Amino acid sequence: MLSVHEPLARRGRSHPAARFALVSVLIIAVLECVMFNLPYWTGVAASTDSPATLNTMGSGLVREASGTLEVTDQTKAFLSVPVDGSSHYVRLDLAQVTGAAGTTRSRIVSVVRVRLDSDGRAGSSTLVDISQPRSLYLRTDAKHMVKLWIQAPAGTQVPIFAVRPNVRVAFQVDWLRVAVMAAIAVLIACWRPRSALWHIRVNPASAAQRLAFFAVMAVVGVISLTGAAIIATIWKPLVFQAPNGYTYDFDQYGHIADALLQGKVWLDLPVSSTFAQSANPYDPALRERLLDAGGSPIYWDYAFYHGHWYSYFGVIPAIILFVPYQALSHVIDGMPAMLPSASAVLVFLFGFVLFGSLLTIRMLRHVAPNCSVAAMSMALVTLLLGSNVGYLWLRTNFYSVPIAASLMFTTLGLWLWAGAERPEGSRRLWHVGDAPGLSLPRLACGAACIAANAGCRPTFALSALLIFPMFWRQIRQMARLVRARKATRQLLAGPAAVILPAIAVVIPVCVYNALRFGSLFNFGNSYQITVNDMTSYSEPVANIPWIIGYYLLLPPRLQSTFPFVAINPTPLPHWGFAEPMVAGLFAMCPMALLAFLIPLLRRHRRERFGALFSCMLMLGIAIMLVDAFKAGLGWRYICDFGWLITLASLPGLLWMLGELPEQGVTGGTGDTGTHALESGRMTGRWQRFALDTRRTLIMLLLLASILFLLASCFVTGRDDSLQRSAPDIFARIQAWFSLLG
Repeated sequence: MLSVHEPLARRGRSHPAARFALVSVLIIAVLECVMFNLPYWTGVAASTDSPATLNTMGSGLVREASGTLEVTDQTKAFLSVPVDGSSHYVRLDLAQVTGAAGTTRSRIVSVVRVRLDSDGRAGSSTLVDISQPRSLYLRTDAKHMVKLWIQAPAGTQVPIFAVRPNVRVAFQVDWLRVAVMAAIAVLIACWRPRSALWHIRVNPASAAQRLAFFAVMAVVGVISLTGAAIIATIWKPLVFQAPNGYTYDFDQYGHIADALLQGKVWLDLPVSSTFAQSANPYDPALRERLLDAGGSPIYWDYAFYHGHWYSYFGVIPAIILFVPYQALSHVIDGMPAMLPSASAVLVFLFGFVLFGSLLTIRMLRHVAPNCSVAAMSMALVTLLLGSNVGYLWLRTNFYSVPIAASLMFTTLGLWLWAGAERPEGSRRLWHVGDAPGLSLPRLACGAACIAANAGCRPTFALSALLIFPMFWRQIRQMARLVRARKATRQLLAGPAAVILPAIAVVIPVCVYNALRFGSLFNFGNSYQITVNDMTSYSEPVANIPWIIGYYLLLPPRLQSTFPFVAINPTPLPHWGFAEPMVAGLFAMCPMALLAFLIPLLRRHRRERFGALFSCMLMLGIAIMLVDAFKAGLGWRYICDFGWLITLASLPGLLWMLGELPEQGVTGGTGDTGTHALESGRMTGRWQRFALDTRRTLIMLLLLASILFLLASCFVTGRDDSLQRSAPDIFARIQAWFSLLG
């Protein structure tokens, strides 16, 4: 099935795996039945006295005929009830809502924030979702009185009947929690130092390994494409109009596609005459005055130029996905009119996972031909963590579309280039001098993919510079022949295979720019309607060191309550765009720091790929500087350079894992004497211990990074937090920890 360094004693290896599986099952069972059900075990002696009818209701609440509570005054919206201290828990009893009219029901919320005070001591705010029974239990250390504050605006109706004190918490097995623990156990089983996967080398020629890889990718693909299809079927226009404020329309790519289908380059959006005729529509103060005077609509974060609305985001994602979808929607009855941005993001991110994984495998196979399956799987997870795609998976609006598309196109293009050197005897190879032959179709397709970044996220187009370290031998041979005046027409085939496809992709994008903004290279970002006049704004130089520090070194901000991490403020000396983040790249993915080991790994460099990793590190830093100067500080902008720095770190990761050539884990002195043999055994044992320690450290760092990524999805204050987008999931997982104290 899988090729092995040497024949394995399978009989001896099966027992440790079985023992590990058995121990894992026992640990999960104990954690689930004992630790996560401590509220049940500690509440067995609860008195269950003090009936809920003894609740005292604050004057800021009114009991409706339907049974719900309506908030009339936030400062007095509370329920209080005495407790006897026999239980650390109270429960929110739900009202049986009856006879409510449609208009009344529309005001009833199923998710509400509450705060439980204990004996006069203020508690912390907690999210309650009536669809999650476990979230209805609240922990308290009160001995006499609890007071529940309902933190909702006036007019809100909540289906809460009363607070019931002194309750016993029900025993519960949460299969989602069990699945999470099982997934962690599987990762530990694969990555622990004595895992059998360390003895199996990656072999792309193995049919079994190919089947396993594409089975994993098929699971990711089915989940992604199914999610994209479901989101597309429930699409509704994402347009929000603030009173005397901006219009927020999140269907930018849908509008681009509609405009292209109509043969127009501007968006079919209404234009306010007072706004269009204003002296400077890019002046934020002037726009505020126009909005106060009723000069709507003014579309937030759209580009406005010469009386028309435009999008300054890349057009190629619209051409690839949105135009075909919306063309079909015009002829198929019942099909939603626009493709949601979230659907496109999921499709492009699946493409990145697939091609990014293929690129990583191809590159690391050149660096470490005998790389193990365990080490390769660690490298693939590291790439996903360092590329910041977890942020894009959660924030699936139009901002993420061009970034996700560029990640896919760039990794696809580099994968094609990395495989352009073919074995002698392959068909249609281009040769120059004594350099290895190259596949012209792979060169051409790779160049077209890299060039597509001009119509997605132009920053990624700088990855075209990686062609120099990847094909330096061929470039050097071409230069030698040109200097010797031995150049032939056949010599031009290679450069033409790169340049012509790139031009074929870039020229239509440039023409599209010229038709909109009168310049081939003007993408319209200077005309965006945002917090500043972008036609004259430039990032203050004093901000740049701070932005770079935040991008790379911003430490995590931990807290004692769920989700245990919090948004980190990112102040700057002067005003500039600065999005709060949970941490910088090296905190979110500590393995990325290994990129700086590249100078120490020179003896392990193999052919073109040694220089390639160094150039990736330098290019990643250069793109980070471009982002700092041009865009400021944005959590999503880590995607621009994080993948490059992380790829550059992978040789260092393999070195830490003992996977590079010439890294032995056992050894002797060459002396046949007894003392020398014993010394060699001791040296081998210490080397084995050191290697196991390093592998354990990397495993723990990866697991911590994965948990940190998951926790960051729940933090308050980030855009598209699960607290807002999926409150039922938030409340369910919050209850795992909040009831433990």
